[in-house]
Amino acid sequence: MELISKAIPDGSTIDKRYIETGAGGENVSPDLTWSGAPEGTQSFALTCYDPDAPHEGGFWHWIVTDIAPTVTHLDENEVPPSPARQWESDYGKAPYGGPWPPKGWPHRYVFTVYALNEPSVIVEGAPRDFAAALDTNVHVLDSASFTGIYETK
Repeated sequence: MELISKAIPDGSTIDKRYIETGAGGENVSPDLTWSGAPEGTQSFALTCYDPDAPHEGGFWHWIVTDIAPTVTHLDENEVPPSPARQWESDYGKAPYGGPWPPKGWPHRYVFTVYALNEPSVIVEGAPRDFAAALDTNVHVLDSASFTGIYETK
């Protein structure tokens, strides 16, 4: 599989447009396009995760599940179409919550798409239990990621 964004090429610095409003950004979710899903894909899930956050277990910025298998693109700031579900992030809200790292060093923001062999994912304790939900409730057929970088100056 492949996941790309015109707004955030892999390894690039994330533009202020996609940064949380409290950090001086616009909190706009980036465009995302994915391809190469394996046969048997019944839904997709999308995440944005900061593994460098000082919180134990990183920081979840965006979790979307139940994306129809016919959807392979989201435009900038597009609400994922029904039956997709956006879960509470570590900001305590849905939907997308852009980067807002503490000052000190650059953080990586890993955007990932998962091809799943189930049409729906139940995430009981979102966002902390998202990884466990993928492991126990559904099977991941494949996934693809890219990483953007942002540092609060």
